[in-house]
Amino acid sequence: MNRLRMIEALYRHPSSSRSDLARRTRLSRATVSTLVEELVQAGLVEEQEVDDSPRATGRPPVLLSLVPRAAFAVGLDFGHTHIRVALCDLSGEPVIDEWSPAEVDYAPIESLDLAHELVLSALSNAGIAADRLLGVGMGLAAPIDKRTGELVADGILPGWRGIRPGAEMEARLRLPVALENDANMGALGEKAFGAGRGFEDLIYLRLSAGIGAGLILSGQPYRGFGGVAGEVGHILSDPHGPICRCGNRGCLEAVASPVAVASLLEQSVGRPISVNELLALVAEGHRGARRAVADAGESVGRTVASLVNTLNPERVIVGGELAQARSVLLDPIAAEIERHAVAPAAAGVQVIPGLLGERAEVLGAAALILARTPRALVQRLEER
Repeated sequence: MNRLRMIEALYRHPSSSRSDLARRTRLSRATVSTLVEELVQAGLVEEQEVDDSPRATGRPPVLLSLVPRAAFAVGLDFGHTHIRVALCDLSGEPVIDEWSPAEVDYAPIESLDLAHELVLSALSNAGIAADRLLGVGMGLAAPIDKRTGELVADGILPGWRGIRPGAEMEARLRLPVALENDANMGALGEKAFGAGRGFEDLIYLRLSAGIGAGLILSGQPYRGFGGVAGEVGHILSDPHGPICRCGNRGCLEAVASPVAVASLLEQSVGRPISVNELLALVAEGHRGARRAVADAGESVGRTVASLVNTLNPERVIVGGELAQARSVLLDPIAAEIERHAVAPAAAGVQVIPGLLGERAEVLGAAALILARTPRALVQRLEER
């Protein structure tokens, strides 16, 4: 337990002195010194002398931190058309960040095999043995039933029905795997490393091929009873709108996803428009493209206003491809929240773009594993 308290203190407060650690752990200075010596010898903690001010006498203070490369975590992000892998050290710094195109929706076994190859390639390229990994975080673009480990994939990832991706990946890698919805991973990524750092109540809104929300409440991910919390993409937006892939009509995703917005613009310009071209047209000032994105922002804002009333978050962080439209998208979202949410909740929330861009989900997957660092490192010490 004392080892755990020490490592938890160092994980949450890097660059701590022995006095800091004694205060935070409520252990005696002698116990702290003994544990520090043990952890240094085990290669888990490093000492650094810092002399940033003039001193008349005495040694400069010695600060202690976990050794960043003492262990690693892998993040995997399964999009609809790609798989991304990030190999991160204990500080969350990516050592390897690679991706590969993939047809994920209808090819689960092939996608899992490719992810396995990407992880092995990342370890090989970084020169890191698999036994130095704490585990693998894995995000998929579908709700996940926490009771069974299966995807709630009908109409979303149709080829994955009945598959337990976490168990499949564990069998391939022989490592612990933590499975989450991709929007939840994005929320964890922005909370740990991006625009949500230091905030305890936030909504991460992923506007990509699908639309979903990752919820952080009181500093912890909120998944709901069956793991389906945050599926805002399938909230009714327009009763007369197009039929959604989930089978309902007029879902937010069917009217405001990047693909839906690009499809709408095609009708006015008379030719196919890709999502990348849509975003380029927005950047160029194309009136039709900007109007289409702004209308999508209004639809998103009306839906999110209900979440703001219900959850009272400090921040709404917008990520995914459509977030690249910046103010053209974000201003209408904020305006609709102000218009439709109750005044105290609307006044207390900021609508901002994510800082991590397309890396939010994969870094969040790694962060899910890194959060388990203290217990994992203590267990390794006990096994030596």
